[in-house]
Amino acid sequence: MNEVLNKLHELGIVPVVVIDDAKDAIPLAKALIEGGLPCAEVTFRTAAAADAIKAIADNFPDMLVGAGTVLTTEQVDKAVAAGAKFIVSPGTNPKVVKYCVEKNIPITPGTCNPSDVEQALECGVNIVKFFPAEPAGGLKYIKAIAAPYVDVKFMPTGGINANNVRDYLAYNKIWACGGSWMVKGDLIKAGDFEKIKELTAEAVQIVKEVRG
Repeated sequence: MNEVLNKLHELGIVPVVVIDDAKDAIPLAKALIEGGLPCAEVTFRTAAAADAIKAIADNFPDMLVGAGTVLTTEQVDKAVAAGAKFIVSPGTNPKVVKYCVEKNIPITPGTCNPSDVEQALECGVNIVKFFPAEPAGGLKYIKAIAAPYVDVKFMPTGGINANNVRDYLAYNKIWACGGSWMVKGDLIKAGDFEKIKELTAEAVQIVKEVRG
């Protein structure tokens, strides 16, 4: 198993971050690290994403920073050049997944049904994102489709929060959970990194309680 993916499993929660201004990247990363969660999936939804990833990678080389919402091979190259250590996509695009697999870049492609899972398996990936988790049926749905895929692990994202993450983490097919409740956009824009640190520490405590 890839070292990066193993680390994501150990952490249990992957903060999913939208950064509009790259200047927020360093204080945000510092808050996550001090809160006990040295990890961030910076989504490629904003023009600042690559610069934010580079700032984090340059200043906190031990932090596990990845790129989310990656839709093209060009974005993969841009993210990796900036310092991204893993790639996350909202769906399973065989071209993007195979590109990452061939280059030994860890990728968790988005899945939402058995066909998506099988497409990911065909590309050589058995740890997949499940998105959007809660709107698509949540943990109950994941359990329903997971049974035939004995070697597949899921990283649910979308609607995960402090109230339901325990249930997800307790299921042995969940590799880790993606969540944004500790890194909400309004907290980042307000510069309330102390609150982010506090919420991150609470998230870390939940993982410890569930997984020991």
